[in-house]
Formats: sequence, C-alpha cells, structure tokens
Amino acid sequence: MVEYKNREELILEISNRAKLFIKEFDDIDEKDKDKLIDGVDRTPAQMISYQLGWMNLLLDWEKQEQQGHTVITPAKNYKWNNLGGLYESFYNEYDKYTLKELSDMFMKKEQQIIELINSCTDVELFEQGGRNWSSSTPSNWPIWKWIHINTVAPFKSFRTKIRKWKKLQLQ
Repeated sequence: MVEYKNREELILEISNRAKLFIKEFDDIDEKDKDKLIDGVDRTPAQMISYQLGWMNLLLDWEKQEQQGHTVITPAKNYKWNNLGGLYESFYNEYDKYTLKELSDMFMKKEQQIIELINSCTDVELFEQGGRNWSSSTPSNWPIWKWIHINTVAPFKSFRTKIRKWKKLQLQ
C-alpha cells in the first residue's frame, strides 16, 4: 500500500483522485443514473453513493469521538464481516438525488475530509492510536490509512468501474 510523506501529499492525492473520479459522471445522462449493466456491479448513482457513505462514516466517527461518544465501527447495526446491508443503506440514503446533486455532495464531502486531515496533528494522523475509532478494529490503522482506504483507493477502483460502465453502455 502507498504511504504518504506528509499531510500535503495525502491531501493532494485525495483531491486529484476525487476530481478524476467525479468528472467521469459529467457525460452520463440523468435517465441512466440507476442503470445496472451486466459486468459492472453498481449503477452510476450507487458508485457515488458508496463514496458518500464511506466519507460520511469517517466524518461521523471523528465527530462522535470528539463529542466523547464511543464510536461503533463500521456503523450501528452493521458488522465488518457483512457490509452488504451497509452499502444498501448508502444507496437508499442517496437514491432520490440527481447525478449533479450527488456530484456536488461528493465535492463538499471531499473538502470535509481535507478539513478532517488538517484538524489532526501529524502524530494523530500518521501513527497508530491517533483516535480510538481508528484503533477499534484488529487492523489498528492510523487515521491516514483509514482515509486512504475510504477515499483514494475507491476513487481509483470506482473510476475504473464507471469507465467500464460507460463503455458497456455504448454497446
């Protein structure tokens, strides 16, 4: 897995990957936002909803901890070994929005993730145990890794998915 020298490098990678990912949706017709195509496991709207869901979870974990609450990861009523229901909750939460609205929400969440990064000290961000929520699983990852796994990594993999969706859509 990639490692970052500093917060600026992490922020730059998130920003670059977010822009590339969300730009892929600019030429998708609104009537096709919920179209599932054989060979791609999510619709365009579900792809953005997935990203929004995970970014919201990261932000909520931080908010809950800052308020002194015990954070339940991944989320209340969901377990790490069965995330399908959690993904469905993301899709249901955002299903009433247009692609444009989802894209706008995505860009706002990206900025909030950057604000989260900037609110952490280097020790909190890059060392294990920076937050209780980041240490709440056996992986015991530092915050940066949680952020990477739930932003940069899926921005890349879902960009590949949406490109495949668009290619298959034309056939």
